[in-house]
Amino acid sequence: MTIRQLSETLINQIAAGEVIERPASAAKELIENALDAGATRIEIATAGGGKTLLRVTDNGCGMAPGELELAIRRHCTSKLDTDLLDIRTLGFRGEALPSIGSVARLSLLSRTAEASEGAEISVTGGKVEPVRPAAANRGTVVEVRDLFFATPARLKFMKSEKAEASAISDVVRRMAIAFPHVRFVLSGSDRTTLEFPATGTDRLARIAQVLGRDFRDNAIEIDAERESVRLTGFAGLPTFNRGNSLHQFAFVNGRPVQDKLLWSALRAAYAETIPHGRYPVAVLSIEIDPALVDVNVHPAKSDVRFRDPGLVRGLVIGAIREALGREGDRAATTGASGLMRAFRPEAQRPATPWTPAASPYRPFEPAASMPLRAAQTGFAEFATPSARSEPVFTAQQPVPDDAPPQHHPLGAARAQLHENYIVAQTQDGLVIVDQHAAHERLVFEAMRNALHSRAVPAQALLIPEIVDLPEDDCDRLVAHAGEFAKLGLGIERFGPGAIAVRETPAMLGEMDATGLIRQLADELAEWDTANGLKAKLEYLAATMACHGSVRSGRRMRPEEMNALLRQMEATPGSGQCNHGRPTYIELKLSDIERLFGRS
Repeated sequence: MTIRQLSETLINQIAAGEVIERPASAAKELIENALDAGATRIEIATAGGGKTLLRVTDNGCGMAPGELELAIRRHCTSKLDTDLLDIRTLGFRGEALPSIGSVARLSLLSRTAEASEGAEISVTGGKVEPVRPAAANRGTVVEVRDLFFATPARLKFMKSEKAEASAISDVVRRMAIAFPHVRFVLSGSDRTTLEFPATGTDRLARIAQVLGRDFRDNAIEIDAERESVRLTGFAGLPTFNRGNSLHQFAFVNGRPVQDKLLWSALRAAYAETIPHGRYPVAVLSIEIDPALVDVNVHPAKSDVRFRDPGLVRGLVIGAIREALGREGDRAATTGASGLMRAFRPEAQRPATPWTPAASPYRPFEPAASMPLRAAQTGFAEFATPSARSEPVFTAQQPVPDDAPPQHHPLGAARAQLHENYIVAQTQDGLVIVDQHAAHERLVFEAMRNALHSRAVPAQALLIPEIVDLPEDDCDRLVAHAGEFAKLGLGIERFGPGAIAVRETPAMLGEMDATGLIRQLADELAEWDTANGLKAKLEYLAATMACHGSVRSGRRMRPEEMNALLRQMEATPGSGQCNHGRPTYIELKLSDIERLFGRS
């Protein structure tokens, strides 16, 4: 077999197969170039999902005519000097433009602020045309037509125009969140115009442009730092969740990434607060010394590698849990919106034909109205306890009946409906509380605090269980033996390639010790943390809390209901139960007045 040098065109086409996977990949590279050039306005135009046309226009610093020839050469860049460990720009390899030019019809039109006229260069399937003068505004216009026309086999793997256009929209949204001071406009014949005006330093305003105004009302700010690694951003309330992970955004030094370490940490931070199959909404930004993160591990720069992944993961989990503990008793505003829709008459229209008697706007008929006695029963009939009921709550500071409800965020209890829902009056509205879900969360938090404040009771095995593992896994497990002992799991080395399990947590009862040890070994190998055992204990605590809390159908006294409300206000995360469902819904007085047409 003869060894030969590949042609420059073939080299660029191979690079294009790695860097330019689809039109969205090309859009990402071109937008990154515009941002690195200092642009404050970027306009993206597409046609045919980006396969027919992709044009990116910016007002950045531009390029001189002599630089245009270098820009379309492989490995020519102005962003990297000599230190590959000190990368402070989005791009640095100098592969994007020559890769795109080798598989498409590429043209660059650019002018610097000092030049009186611009210059243009074209590349068609790897063939470069001479630079020529051209009229241009300050900045650069990169136009890509007929993407992959030089490699038609790649076109067979493209998705529909709609899917490709949607992927470009997702790229623009991520870039818009990362750079709120830049104005982005996305338009074209294959889409409706998408515009994100610059918001300066108000990052939450830009996030609201992308994720909607609901996120602004249901977001918790995050700002934490540990060992020169800083985490900022916003995390949604647990009850403000979505059915997929498309509303999760992560950035490392301003670079949008899809990193499995960060997604794993995000899931762990919301453990026991979000239902299975639902995903939190979050925008996380990590600022770290470039020397402590490797952004050169993936051709598309979508993955990064941290020098200390355990530190980053712990920072994300700790910061989000602290934020949820600080404001996690809030309920999502979307619950009130759903309640408003349920109250509207059009939401209750029956399928039967309309009749005057069935109209909600029929004339008032005293005979058909509610008996006066039922209207006067009020609080007493709703909240009278049964003869067999026993007090469950004791308020530490009893609230007198005439105390203004505005003294407490969740107000003062006024009634109990259907022996399951507590209605409380607040200063500016009312709150409806699910008594079972609320008490379940209170019990779970108490049990979890007990787990974390002292060692978990352990039960000794009559015959130690021996687990055969690779030597590396044994070393990692033994290094964390002290942590496991606090959780009731006693392990020790048992010769080469084996671990002896001598104690297991008493609250887990009979368990598969071998399966648990193997799971912990896998976690340590991938994340250098072993949270599986703690998660099992917390899951059991959640199950016990569910069965040990106030059941639906249990009548409660007024003082018990008020005590429950006060405990909710003092307990982190009381806005949702252990299964992620909301524990209460708040309806503002303005919403109620709007229902009755008073405002």
